[in-house]
Amino acid sequence: MSEDLDFKGLLSELDRSESHLVVRMETRRFGKPVTVIQGLPKAGASIKEVVRILKHRLATGGTLKEGIVILQGDQREKAKNELVKLGFAETSIEVF
Repeated sequence: MSEDLDFKGLLSELDRSESHLVVRMETRRFGKPVTVIQGLPKAGASIKEVVRILKHRLATGGTLKEGIVILQGDQREKAKNELVKLGFAETSIEVF
């Protein structure tokens, strides 16, 4: 049983290290800026946990819609730094 957990942890780590993330800013309703993060591995509960951690550490609101993370405000550089702390490769994160 623990081997299954170790294998799942290894797969999760591979997803994080090999995924290609795009962090960009968009202007939404009423001219409000939002930060959009695309390319997170769709691993169910783990992506929800990443969103929860990002919202907490960046002290902002946000949501997860169809695998895309939307954070309130221009949080591009802060989001990139937090994603690196969460184990994503810095070279795989593009900021626009």
